[in-house]
Amino acid sequence: MGLNQNYSSRLGTAYHIQIEDRGPVFDDAGEEWVRRLNVIVYANYGEPNARIVHGRDHDVPDLRTREHNRYVSGAIQELAGRVRALLEEREERQVARVKALLAHYHQTRDEVTKREFEQVNADFPQLFARAWQQLRQDRSRLPLEPPLPRPNAEEIVYPLDPKRRDLVLEIERVASELEADLLALKAKGLADPILLSACRKLLARARESLIHHDGSDFSTRRLEMTRNSLVTAFRQARARARGPEGAGA
Repeated sequence: MGLNQNYSSRLGTAYHIQIEDRGPVFDDAGEEWVRRLNVIVYANYGEPNARIVHGRDHDVPDLRTREHNRYVSGAIQELAGRVRALLEEREERQVARVKALLAHYHQTRDEVTKREFEQVNADFPQLFARAWQQLRQDRSRLPLEPPLPRPNAEEIVYPLDPKRRDLVLEIERVASELEADLLALKAKGLADPILLSACRKLLARARESLIHHDGSDFSTRRLEMTRNSLVTAFRQARARARGPEGAGA
């Protein structure tokens, strides 16, 4: 099962939502079989500057029955709806960021800032036009504010290369599950301060790897090292959360 759906946002950006049912997959991190739904979203679909702007793996139990297949079919449709809402929210954040970049450049004439919003204009002209329109409206109503720190882009980079993209998706998924287990441990009063500190550092490094990486071999190795470190920490936290003490808490 799966889904391929073209979607146009409220601002007119062309997206393609692809949800693939990868069937039974052995999850190395959780050391169990799961049914994995892979979500990939392309922006500017069909254009030379098409790019992946969202990706995520969603795991459900590996139950091989007709009833479960119907559940998975419904889950795919629900995921598509959630992705469309996520894309609209993402565009709102991008519009706000471009407004901040334009205001910052107006006050500072910073060339780095200029290159950033020019790149957004080239990639997503509809977003840039909306930001410029809103900024002009704001200026007509309010006085200019003092210069603000230049906003930084923190969008996750999803490589087109399938192997590297799978590494990014696995890092995202394991990091999310690790954070959930750490919250569960804290709620049960079982959180080890040393484990918490180590995991926080790992999660921070993982976030940095997802935001800033290029096409080099070093980047691939760094992603693999980040993934392996996260998996080790995840297994430790999961074992503690599911251990005898955790079960009785």
